Amino acid sequence: MKNSITTILSAGLVLAALQTSLGAENKPAFKDDKEKASYGVGMYFGNQIKRGNLEVDLDTVIAAMKDVLDGREPRLTEADSREAIMKYQQESRRKLSEKNKKEGEAFLAENKKKPGVQTKSVTLKDGTTAEMQYKVITEGAGATPKSNDTVSVNYRGTLTNGKEFDNSAKRGGKPAKFPVKGVVPGWTEALQMMKVGSKWELYLPSALAYADRGFPPDIEPGAALIFEMELVGTETPPPPAPAPPLTSDIIRVPSADELKAGAKIEVLKPEDVEKLSKQATNATKQAPNANPKAEKKP
Repeated sequence: MKNSITTILSAGLVLAALQTSLGAENKPAFKDDKEKASYGVGMYFGNQIKRGNLEVDLDTVIAAMKDVLDGREPRLTEADSREAIMKYQQESRRKLSEKNKKEGEAFLAENKKKPGVQTKSVTLKDGTTAEMQYKVITEGAGATPKSNDTVSVNYRGTLTNGKEFDNSAKRGGKPAKFPVKGVVPGWTEALQMMKVGSKWELYLPSALAYADRGFPPDIEPGAALIFEMELVGTETPPPPAPAPPLTSDIIRVPSADELKAGAKIEVLKPEDVEKLSKQATNATKQAPNANPKAEKKP
């Protein structure tokens, strides 16, 4: 039985071993298209494993790959394989998140002491609070965005070790545009404190950034983040168009004689429906009882 998940792990780890043995500066030419394509497959699956932050045993991975490729019965079923990977991945992410949170807390504790760094407590949707740090580089004089506004921002994001993970200047050179409520909690809070023209440095704990989920492959679970941000503009969306007036879906069909006379089918207005309903009610009250036996006895 084929085990595709085990094969994926195997291909990725074999790639890692090949890269280690070859070295970054030694890149021999491929002997044919098959070898080149095989290397490409390894690169693809290797990147998938890297994004999953999995640390695996290479010898076991190679053994599983050989079992599959040689047609031997794997030691795990497909279901067991998926369960094992998911369980191990969740535990690995939990440990990595805890590690990154501790490192982030240590960084923010020291950063808080630096001149010009201010703090703001932010309440999250679950009722918990987290502390945001920021430093005003330039105070703008424009409008302050509201929660339903769309903003234009120049920004650069880095990890606490200085590694850049995003930069609006590298995305076409134009400011990024997004809804104030469509970003991480720390940004949503900060944007509603800034004025157009302001430049800030923003320091966020993971709770105000991407929390335990991270943003693979560049932002690990539990990572604290740093942003340089410039608020370029803010726009208030136009109010929604008024809803069309309610109309009745009840139609009046003329009699045969009326149709011959030129009458047409018409949609009744709500007030017409109400009028007809009252007429029908009055007619019922005035009509004699057709069943004397059903009359109520005194």
